[in-house]
Amino acid sequence: MDSFESFIATVAGWVWGPPMLLLLIGTGLYLTILLKGLQFRVLPHALKLIFHKEPGGKGDISHFAALMTALSATVGIGNIVGVAAAITLGGPGAVFWMWMTGLVGMATKYGEAVLAVKYREQGEYGMRGGPMYYLAKGAGLPWLGWLFALFTACAAFGIGNMTQANAVAGILESTFQVQ
Repeated sequence: MDSFESFIATVAGWVWGPPMLLLLIGTGLYLTILLKGLQFRVLPHALKLIFHKEPGGKGDISHFAALMTALSATVGIGNIVGVAAAITLGGPGAVFWMWMTGLVGMATKYGEAVLAVKYREQGEYGMRGGPMYYLAKGAGLPWLGWLFALFTACAAFGIGNMTQANAVAGILESTFQVQ
């Protein structure tokens, strides 16, 4: 069992270490430069669209509903337990890196949204799309779309629940010395 834990720790250290930080910030910086700081330039206009109704506007949902849908798909359990764990383990430096990845990550999220809209399809019950569609159609790799969908389904049944259960178990252990 110790060798398995050691293997997982090694893989986690590599995946979530400096290479991931460079990939996240590097991609975000590249897209920020390519888009000429779009996430900062259009912020006033975006806020205006969210809080003011557009009379006679077309579309299935309002601007506010679209924002809430996008946020619900982005903000998850990692933003609750993950932030607290990062600050506990990394100190003030963790806050700095979260801000940096957040600022340049907006350009990455914009890129994801553009790809999702470009490669979505009209289905029998409405629009359908997302990463599995733009990976399959945009990148021309249908197997990658299927793989993304498979990993997402596996994560839906385990990762979110395990994170919550681990957080509760940790609190019970530290507060009530429950083993």
